[in-house]
Amino acid sequence: MENFEILWKNTMRELEKNISRITYSTYIEKLKPVDLLGTTLILHTDTQLFAKQASRLSDKIIEAMKAANTGLTDFQIYVGSDNDPMFSSGKEAETISSPIDPRYTFNSFVVGNSNRYLYAAAKAVADDPGNSYNPLFIYGNSGLGKTHIMHAIANKLSKDRPDLNVLYSTCEKFTNDLINSIRSGKAYQGAGGEQFRTKYRNVDVLIIDDVQFLAKKQSTQEEFFHTFNELYGKNKQIILSADCPPKDIELLEERLVTRFQCGLLAQVLPPDIETKIAIVQKKGAEKKCMINNEVANFIAENSGDDVRSLEGLLNKVIFAASLMETDINLNLAMEALSLSSNSDSHEDAVTATVIINTVCNFYKISKNDLLGKKKNKELVEPRQICTYLMTELLDLPLVSIGQAMGGKDHTTIIYTRDKIAGLIKTNPRVATEVSDLKNLILKK
Repeated sequence: MENFEILWKNTMRELEKNISRITYSTYIEKLKPVDLLGTTLILHTDTQLFAKQASRLSDKIIEAMKAANTGLTDFQIYVGSDNDPMFSSGKEAETISSPIDPRYTFNSFVVGNSNRYLYAAAKAVADDPGNSYNPLFIYGNSGLGKTHIMHAIANKLSKDRPDLNVLYSTCEKFTNDLINSIRSGKAYQGAGGEQFRTKYRNVDVLIIDDVQFLAKKQSTQEEFFHTFNELYGKNKQIILSADCPPKDIELLEERLVTRFQCGLLAQVLPPDIETKIAIVQKKGAEKKCMINNEVANFIAENSGDDVRSLEGLLNKVIFAASLMETDINLNLAMEALSLSSNSDSHEDAVTATVIINTVCNFYKISKNDLLGKKKNKELVEPRQICTYLMTELLDLPLVSIGQAMGGKDHTTIIYTRDKIAGLIKTNPRVATEVSDLKNLILKK
């Protein structure tokens, strides 16, 4: 007897306890196990009538599989000589969802003035998915905790509502899955398309990170539109994130913009100094390291506007303490980061954040305006100059510079760089401003 036959026999034994004898003998006994694909049992029957009646018992069949400890999670029913299943429970999406990071929880998320609104909205969604705020659209610059809070929602739902099918994915993964489906020639029909649609549409909660990458991808936008509509129509919770609000995503179809905005928009802002200090101390505690207020304040004051750079500095200090086999104190932190807390002559390392802040201060514009999509002349030129300075002063790939500048693609970065380089040669004002900005950034 094949292994799948044993598994089905054990399932039938459990199933017999929970359905009538007539139903069992008329329909269930007519199902024959023929194969096993992963954790999906393939069943066969002679007529559509038997398959249809058995499919109505799908929940009980899957419960019986679990009760019998078979390890099975799904089943499909084939009829006669057909090559396509007449019935599939669609539960397999649970087994192919992207992994949720268990470290990212609401308890590990440090709440401050910059993210209190987002935290409250995310908690409400996790407590009542599909009913509180749908969709929940989270936006803000990179490294501020968007992914953390999305994983926190997923982790809470997995713990409190294990009956729900929660899928977390990046927009890039969604696009790649669609491309693979198209390459197979089965994007909208047959097994490839069905598998794609089952994965993303047969869920209770869909979480998609970095949807700004939908920009300029017409086929992906089309598929995402239909996925969104189907889930929203079934009152399933949708949670999205991007580095800017929907209306600022370049070449995003208006019908998607309106749908993304129909729920709640929650912006996450750079943390203030108090929140940074709290983050440093909490991250230190997670790493079993004591970080006193003096050291935490020093790290916070010398970090950029994002949490990732803050964690990077903390990791350098912890590594230095481990290397030198000493406790963490201010002198060690200053040495590890090669910074001086009381020296005005220190030349800061040039980073994207330093360039952005310097340009904002120079032109007296906000960071959101500089990195946004507004086409005002007083914003476009500073934005282009900022991009040019990054290409000149930073040893970064063009793609990374594009991300730092609000999600621009590398062709835009090349065009902007060349344009400002040309203006420097022909426009004395632009040449002077670029020179002044360079001096400010390099503190010459």
